[in-house]
Order: sequence, then C-alpha cells, then structure tokens
Amino acid sequence: MGHSKEVWKPGNMLYPVPAVMVSCGRPGETPNIITVAWAGTVCSDPVMLSVSLRKERFSYSIIKDTEEFVVNLVTGDLARAADYCGVRSGRDVDKFRDMKLTPLKSAVIQAPGIEESPVNLECRVRRIMELGTHDMFLAEVVSVTVDKDQIDDRGKFHLNDTGLVAYSHGEYFLLGEKLGRFGYSVQKKGRRR
Repeated sequence: MGHSKEVWKPGNMLYPVPAVMVSCGRPGETPNIITVAWAGTVCSDPVMLSVSLRKERFSYSIIKDTEEFVVNLVTGDLARAADYCGVRSGRDVDKFRDMKLTPLKSAVIQAPGIEESPVNLECRVRRIMELGTHDMFLAEVVSVTVDKDQIDDRGKFHLNDTGLVAYSHGEYFLLGEKLGRFGYSVQKKGRRR
C-alpha cells in the first residue's frame, strides 16, 4: 500500500533538531542566553559547529562583537528555561537571574556557560555567513566542559542518560527509546545493540 503525499511550498521541515541555549556576554555587561534550534555540527577536524541567528536578536550583536559564545545542551530540567530564553529578550530581562541559572566560568573564552547544563561547548567564531532571514555563525569548539556526575568510574561519559531535549515543529520532546547504535544494521546477529 502506497503513501498518499501532498506537495507544499519549500520550508524548514528538517526536524527534530537539538534545542540548545547559547550564552554570550560582553565584559562589564550582564551575560545573555538565547535559545537556538538551528544549530549543528559542521566539521570534526577542526571541531566546528554552526548556529543561525536573526540580526535583530539581542545576542546577535554580542556574538558578532565578541566573536565567541557557549552552546549549552538542554535537558528536561532545563526545558522551561530554554523556552523562556527563546521568547524573552535580554534587552528587557536578565535571563540567568529570572531562570535561576548559574553563569559558569569558561576555561578558554570570556563568555560564560550555564552550570546546570550537562555539556558546555565554548566556541570562537571563524566566519559569519549572511544567508537571508538568518546569519550563520561558523565557530570552532575550543573547549568542552561536561558534568562529572555523568562520568562513570571507567571514565565513560553517559550523555544519553542526561535527559536531552529535542525541538520539533514548535514543540519540545524528551529523547526516548534507544533503537540501536551506529553500525548496528550491519553487525553479525547475536551482538548487542
């Protein structure tokens, strides 16, 4: 039985995507957080990622001026804060204070991370691509901070046990059931997923 399809105009339907909180700040000013759903990995050597922002966003000028930011992964416990940081402007509110989040001193850059996040990716902007409604900041990851509580006695980091959140078509979802691991489709029968 075939699937019935309908053609729509072009649109961004590449979902789900990670929901991340991007923290940034200028020296002497209150640091800010913007929630970004348009973020992704772009290179593994050098380690690079991208975030896309509208020029009118408060964080845009901060990141453009300082050429640095921190990508903070979002867990279920941080979902409400992530939503708040995506709908309120740092021009009007102190998002760290309002959401009772703790600025985390970064190891390499000046912008703070978010202590409550299990992973903080410190980034330096390498290039800004003007694309239309959004500009893409291509950035090199210069340091990574992870939650010690998620590291076992053998040194393995259990990222998937932190309760990560994805964003899909206007809604937040807690990541769920594991279906397999990379390469499981070609493993010999009898091996564990």
